[in-house]
Amino acid sequence: MIKTALQNYHARMQRVLDHIDRHLDDNLDLDTLSGVAALSKFHFHRQFTATFGVSLHRYVQLARMKRASYRLAYRDAQSVTEIAMEAGYDAPDAFARAFRQRFGNLPSSFRKAPDWEPWLAAFGPLNNARSKLMQTIFNTDDVTIRDVPSIPVAIMEHHGDPATIGTTIQRFIAWRKANGLSPKTNPTFNVFHSDPRTKWPTEYRMDLCVGMDRPIEAKGERIETGIIPGGRCAVLRVGGNTDNLEAAALYLYRDWLPASGEETRDFPLYCQRLVLFPEVPEHEAVAELFLPLK
Repeated sequence: MIKTALQNYHARMQRVLDHIDRHLDDNLDLDTLSGVAALSKFHFHRQFTATFGVSLHRYVQLARMKRASYRLAYRDAQSVTEIAMEAGYDAPDAFARAFRQRFGNLPSSFRKAPDWEPWLAAFGPLNNARSKLMQTIFNTDDVTIRDVPSIPVAIMEHHGDPATIGTTIQRFIAWRKANGLSPKTNPTFNVFHSDPRTKWPTEYRMDLCVGMDRPIEAKGERIETGIIPGGRCAVLRVGGNTDNLEAAALYLYRDWLPASGEETRDFPLYCQRLVLFPEVPEHEAVAELFLPLK
């Protein structure tokens, strides 16, 4: 009974987080969100803070600011004023003050040269709420075994501190655009050559890849060509906060693989980014994690 009640409570809180993601442009007041949770508004804000370690108001602010910072870094077609309005600020200077207070620099400066380390620190409470306290529980039914084809890819390597990967992503997106490689027609992959928990930050390596259907130009970047080899793979689909795939990778290696009787092939764990935030609300982002098998 206690376990069932706790699961029901977590489901209510998950509905609230998903509603916030889906309605960042709407009025997310206490009455609305307590109604989504089907909990008393007189107690809901205290329950939210007790569950997630951050107030409801701050969580909403952080969620809006996270979307805004992604748009600053990765959507150069949108003006700072447009992004400020979408984040709920009436004027760009109010947005600039809040942004500088949170990240230590102005939105225009962040757009030109994002400093991702204070960004990661600022969003610690948000990421903790989404990926740890409300962590997805996987089971064997979530894993399928597929025969996947070989995929020719263009590769931009990130080698160094995982905290600075946002800068590499920004360069990768700009390079893709310059080559007319849309995510809708040319699939996006990440190949994980090392585990950030077991490597010194300077030794971490991850490849950002795009499927190729024609010759490409480096256009000033260090781009290599390669192949994600075909073969049997265990595939785990992950929805929601796909920035952090650690729990999914841990499930595949620690739980699924030993029980399956399968053996891994000599190629790293990789993922395909199917639906990307901020193109969709964060809880609608989708990635598939591939564990190559013999």
